[in-house]
Order: sequence, then structure tokens, then C-alpha cells
Amino acid sequence: MSNMDLALKNMMGIDGAVGAAVVDYNSGMALGMLGSSKALDLQIAAAGNTEVVRAKMRTIEQLQLNEDIEDILITLSGQYHIIRPMSDRKSKGLFLYLAMDRSRANLAMARHRLKTIEEDLEV
Repeated sequence: MSNMDLALKNMMGIDGAVGAAVVDYNSGMALGMLGSSKALDLQIAAAGNTEVVRAKMRTIEQLQLNEDIEDILITLSGQYHIIRPMSDRKSKGLFLYLAMDRSRANLAMARHRLKTIEEDLEV
């Protein structure tokens, strides 16, 4: 099992997870995806969230904030979507994307687990 497959499997092991992807935000393409929900098109999510990451990074640059994005949280009425740009130099340009069922998710635990998964993932 590749490092990527293991990371996706671990992301899907987070309570409430319905979809996970590792995305290249330069191209908008998902390098890997795993999902349990037919209702969630991870290709569309990867492309759409690429725009979110690019916009936020541009804004931080324009504001001249010397900060890194740890994660971007999008709260829907029934889901949480967490976007976590990878900070390792080798993996720059990639982000982890996790969609969760809000009724079964523990947000603090999910953020903690994603950080650990990011640290262990080598792309």
C-alpha cells in the first residue's frame, strides 16, 4: 500500500468522514481520492477547493501577513469540510481535503488527526 493510499485510508478512518482527497492546487487535480458517499463528487470538490486555497493564499499575501494556513474550515448545515495545505517543502502545492458528516464528526479531533496524517505523508 502506498503512502498516499495509507493517508487516504487514515483520513477516511476519522469519525464522520465521507470523502477524502489529496489535491494539487496548481492544477486542481486530485492525486488520490477515497469516499463513501455517492452524493459527493470528489473531482468537483478538488477543483472547487483549489479556488478557495488560491484565493486565501492570495489574500494573505496581499495583506502581507507572514502566516501559514493551517487549515480552512467550511461549515455547512450537514457537513464540515476541512482543507489543510501541506507545509512540507517537498509537498508544497498540495492540500488534504476531508468532508465529514457533521452529526458524527468531532472537529477538534479531526483537525488533530489531519495534522498527524499530513506529517506522515510523503508525496
